[in-house]
Parts: sequence; structure tokens; C-alpha cells
Amino acid sequence: MIHKFCFDGRKMVLDVNSGALHVVDDLTWELLDGYPDFTREELTARCSGRYHAADIAEALDEISTLVKEGLLFSPDPLNGRYDPPESGVIKALCLHLAHDCNLSCRYCFAGQGHFNGPAGLMPFAVGRQALDFLFSRAGNRRHVEVDFFGGEPLLNFGVLKELVAYGREKAAAAGKQIKFTVTTNGVLLTPETGRYLNENNLAVVLSLDGRPEVHDAMRPFPAGRGSYALVAENIRRFVATRPEQEYYVRGTFTCHNLDFAQDVLHLAGLGFEHVSVEPVVAPYEAEYALRPEHVPAVCTEYEKLAGALLKRIRRGQKINFYHFNIDLDGGPCLPKRLSGCGAGHEYLAVAPDGSLYPCHQFVGRPGYRMGHVAYGIDTPELVQVFRQAHVYNKEDCPGCWARFFCSGGCHANAHAFHGNLSQPYELACRLIKKRLECAFYLKTELAGIKI
Repeated sequence: MIHKFCFDGRKMVLDVNSGALHVVDDLTWELLDGYPDFTREELTARCSGRYHAADIAEALDEISTLVKEGLLFSPDPLNGRYDPPESGVIKALCLHLAHDCNLSCRYCFAGQGHFNGPAGLMPFAVGRQALDFLFSRAGNRRHVEVDFFGGEPLLNFGVLKELVAYGREKAAAAGKQIKFTVTTNGVLLTPETGRYLNENNLAVVLSLDGRPEVHDAMRPFPAGRGSYALVAENIRRFVATRPEQEYYVRGTFTCHNLDFAQDVLHLAGLGFEHVSVEPVVAPYEAEYALRPEHVPAVCTEYEKLAGALLKRIRRGQKINFYHFNIDLDGGPCLPKRLSGCGAGHEYLAVAPDGSLYPCHQFVGRPGYRMGHVAYGIDTPELVQVFRQAHVYNKEDCPGCWARFFCSGGCHANAHAFHGNLSQPYELACRLIKKRLECAFYLKTELAGIKI
């Protein structure tokens, strides 16, 4: 299976199963339309009169060589079947330190941080049980990960610090490495807090939507005042203190800023090198929601963004846009390409009371509580549902060219829009495909990939 597409006049071909990407000329592009359904003689006849016979023969020889090398029309590595191992290993937890927030973001999927329940903070005792659970289920994995989430996790900063210390002690005793990440809205990101995050090498995701008017429209304080001025300054100051440590400035765009490339460039202009601006996920009836009629405009904007980032990079201005990052030479192993994040079987979320859920977006959803950190998982049948929710078992995914890059999409979004895990959120599928094409284009422009 191959995927052919044009971008800015450049013709590109992706071999789906191998991940090989090729830049081709007009002749090769045309020959691939009939390959392998037509014989060499038939393909030659189809192109005769418009191309020289020697050029046709050379192009066909190149195609044949790539096919033999497994770089074009390569077979499915698993023949469309995959049964994930039932190892029971947990590799990561998302700890909801706070079901409360000091902002009132209009698009918040967590209901202003409460996740359809009462406000509350995770006690240290629950967090300690969560880390004990993680290490007891990590098996032979050398690396484990913990994400601090909310709500706003810095509302529970004291417990965060206690858990980092405890987790590092557990990791050292077990001969493992533990990585901590915190996602914050930046309101409480004081110099002292930033110093702690740097000294303890926590990765940080920082929420900032872009231009002041865009950010303030969707991320106000509870009283209605915009938060941009405070948050942007806190984030700018913090990022300046960690030139070599991991961070992302992450925004969200809605139907009200379909020109979101300007928000990415605004964030880059503030000095942020690592940026992600995500499409909002919301019911179509929400006035800020992205709906199918917005997709063409969003795709056009991604193309504009790719061009703008290319110009910046060529000028020597570093920018790392998350959704245009792609590794065609290495990248995730095949099981990860098939199953994605591992929600519900390798990765779990922990509510402040210790309840276990498949991921942070499922917290509070009826029917998706999976157990408790005190005693573990008590819904093995639900674990199996998530384990089997891979690309070969999802509707439309087995025949989709993007399947090994998106891994079947987000389970939580599929459930939110369709009530099940097997039917992907189609709007996201369309946007992912466009982002991939933009990423491929940038890859070829910057690396000069050709055949």
C-alpha cells in the first residue's frame, strides 16, 4: 500500500508498511498509478508518446528495485493480525494531584478541573500508594514515567515534591529510572517553583494558547479577567532558565482562531523553541468547537504553518512544532505504532481518591473506573478491551495509510464521539493526515530525500 500526495508542487510517495518516503518526478508518479496492476509492457504503453522509452525503462527499473528492497508496496508486517501480549506491565501513571483549578478555561474537558466530581487534592498517602502500585507492576521495564496532572497540579505543590522524592528513592532501590512530567497553566509558576522543577529535572508542559486576545478569550480567571499577561511572563521567565531541559509550550485552537499559525509564530516570537498547538476537541454543538465544515480551512492553515516554519528554520531560527515532528528512520517500535499510548493496559490515570482509570480523559466517566491503587485493577475485562483497541481492530484503520503514525487515534475521543473505542473520531483523522503530509514535506525540504 502506498500514499501519493502533492505539497507545494512536490510529488511524494509514502510506502505505508515500511514508512519509506520518496520524492518522485512526474513520470514515476504516473507509473505508480498503474503499479503493480499493469504489466511492464502495459505501463510503458500508457506513458509512450509523452516520455522517452529509455526514461520509462529507467523509472520502472527503479520502482522494481525499491519493491525488491521492501521500500515500495511492502507487505503488512503482521498480515493484518495482532494479539498484544498480556504482560500486565504498567509503564506509566498520570497522577491527578488536583481536581481543582485557578483558571476557568471555556474548553476544559475536565469541567474546570473537577472531572464531573467534587473538588479535591490528592493526599500524599494516595500518591505514595500509586507509586508503590507502579513499581509493583513495572516488571522488567527499566524506565517508568509519572505525569502530574489536574486541574492545576501546582495547587498541590507540596505533595508533588514529596512524591518526586519518594519516587526517586523507589526507583533507586529498584534499579530503575523514573521520569516526572508536570502539566501546568503557569499561574503559580513562580521563580522558586521554577527553580525546583529545574533542579529536580522535571519535564514541563506549559499551557499558553498564543496571541493575548486568543488566550484570554478561552483561558480567563474565574472572575473573567484574562490570564495572558501573568501566564506569558511566568512561562517566558521559566523557559529562559532551562535552555537544555525538556519543555513544551502547548496551546489549543478553536473555530475562533482558524488562523492559528499566527499563534504558533507568536509563541515562537516569545522565544519558545518547543511548541504544540492542538485542535480543540469538543461536542459539535459547542460554539467554539471545530466542526467538519472547518476542516478545509484548518488544513490550509497547517500548510501555511509548514511554509512559515520552513522559512524560520532556514533563517537559523529554531522551532520544534510537535505535530510536525516525525522520525522516518527510527521512531516507535511496531507494537507502539499499533497500540499508541497504551491507555487502559500499560498507562493508567489515578484520581485524587486513588481510583484507577484508563487515562486522564476517562477520569470520572461512568463505567471506566478500573480499580484502586490500594488493591490494583479489578476490571480485567476492561483492560482487555483497551488492549485489543489497536489499528487492526478499529473501523477504517486497517485500510488507512496513516495507521502506523496515528496508531488508531485517541481512545477517549473515539468514546466521546461514538460511545466506543473502535470507531475513530473522524475529524481528528482528517487533521492528522494533513499534519503528516506537512511533516513529510518539511522532512524532504530539510533533508533532501529523493529517488
